[in-house]
Amino acid sequence: MQAFKHYQAAHCENGVTVGLLKQVGLEQITEPLAFGIGSGLFYIEIPFLKLQSGPAISFRTFPGNIFKRTCKAFDVKLVTKKYRDEVKAMSELDELLAKGISVGSQVGVFHLTYYPKAYRFHFNAHNLIVFGKEGNDYLVSDPVMEDTTTLSQQALRKVRFAKGVLAPKGHIYYPTSIGVVTQDKLIAAIRSGIKRNCRDMLRIPASFIGTSGINYTAKNIRKWKDKLGDRKAALYLGQIVRMQEEIGTGGGGFRYLYAAFLEEAAAITGNDDLLLVSEKMTKAGDMWRDSAVQMAGIYKGRLSAQSDYNHSAAILNEISDLEKEAFRQLDKIKI
Repeated sequence: MQAFKHYQAAHCENGVTVGLLKQVGLEQITEPLAFGIGSGLFYIEIPFLKLQSGPAISFRTFPGNIFKRTCKAFDVKLVTKKYRDEVKAMSELDELLAKGISVGSQVGVFHLTYYPKAYRFHFNAHNLIVFGKEGNDYLVSDPVMEDTTTLSQQALRKVRFAKGVLAPKGHIYYPTSIGVVTQDKLIAAIRSGIKRNCRDMLRIPASFIGTSGINYTAKNIRKWKDKLGDRKAALYLGQIVRMQEEIGTGGGGFRYLYAAFLEEAAAITGNDDLLLVSEKMTKAGDMWRDSAVQMAGIYKGRLSAQSDYNHSAAILNEISDLEKEAFRQLDKIKI
């Protein structure tokens, strides 16, 4: 293993993927490539599930998929493990660090002591890298931070075993080896990632997933004012904004990241048709940001009429149409 190098990223799992895979020799990997090859772009509003008393919405694939899919695309051998015994979990981590192995870890955000209190909330699918230990402190590379930081043994144990939805259960993971990565293998990984993402956004037969899921949320938004009352409806919209703008890179940010992936993919494959789809994904990102501004206006009480809810929903309908058009176009491109 080479000496660990910190990489700042827009999204935690992408950053961990880049940091760990570069350490085993995958120099070609970048954050946009990890996100695209891992088919990270997604949309889902989970019916009947509430997260912190609001709608459960995600703009990305299930946590862990980006890392696992990217590793599979490059035939990376990896180890992944969860624990019931907290003492054993910390002891085995120490053993790995003593061998010079940097370890990815799923943690809860709420008790991360190096985060400002305003940014701590109950979200258990954050990812970081533990790459060393000095005395009682663990050396931590959190990709959303500019520099490396530290966590005490007590603090790291607490975040590794945070309770609630998506409880990490001490989850650790790390690559052990990688074969030769040729240009053909890189192109094949890009092709596979794109095809899977087209499937996820266009062809999963559920009304609350993919581009159809965006319309599903729009339909719900139109009903919330009458169904829930002004205060609760506004809180629901606030929850969407929070999921969109504060958790990871959010709705708009993920679209910008996917646009960057398509630009890098065009340069690698020599297929400039990908640039046309990249432009549409950038526009979708802009529209997601516009929708956040509109919903935040309702949440903060500046807007309150039914027409304001209808306008929020209409923006989502437009986004759905644009993303459906983009992925249909992408699905037809030969790579």
